[in-house]
Amino acid sequence: MTQQTDTPTERERPSEIDAESDALRSDVAATYAVLAECWREPTDQLVEVAEAGELVPVVGDLGPVDVHDLRTEYTRLFIGPAGPPCPPYESVYRDGEDDGFGPVEGPSTAAVRRWYREFGVQPAPDHTDLPDHIATELEFAAYLADEGRVDRLDQFLDEHLRVWTNTFLQRVETETREEFYAALAKKTREVLLQ
Repeated sequence: MTQQTDTPTERERPSEIDAESDALRSDVAATYAVLAECWREPTDQLVEVAEAGELVPVVGDLGPVDVHDLRTEYTRLFIGPAGPPCPPYESVYRDGEDDGFGPVEGPSTAAVRRWYREFGVQPAPDHTDLPDHIATELEFAAYLADEGRVDRLDQFLDEHLRVWTNTFLQRVETETREEFYAALAKKTREVLLQ
């Protein structure tokens, strides 16, 4: 049997490891949270943050960003008017038949809701997105990371985000006219594949 000694260096190691682990967990959670906000309808605050250079680690340096241009592109890509080219909902990509789009709020949406219920969380009241919207799912990933539930985060990513987002992100990259969304799609893919 080895004897444990109580030297200051050994006592500090666990807290140093804990601090590093907490910092890494915080960085992962923050990355998912920032991506979630970027996939929501653009706000003046998002543009201010982008122009201040705070999104450079996420989408790179895009130069000036116009909120009206981003909102117009967001609407065109994700809302319509005549059916959006890039619906941001898991169920659309997973619940269709014959490589066609599935219904909004299909079985995949119900599966995501079960995850949220299991953890006692629900989307914030000020976010009107459906539970399987990419932003809502990324926000939940941020929650799991922040709670230190790495095992469950990996499971959620494998069962949900990693299953459908590649097709969605490819569509965004192909369809977008705004560099912001092309860069966001690329960064989201990189983060989800880590």
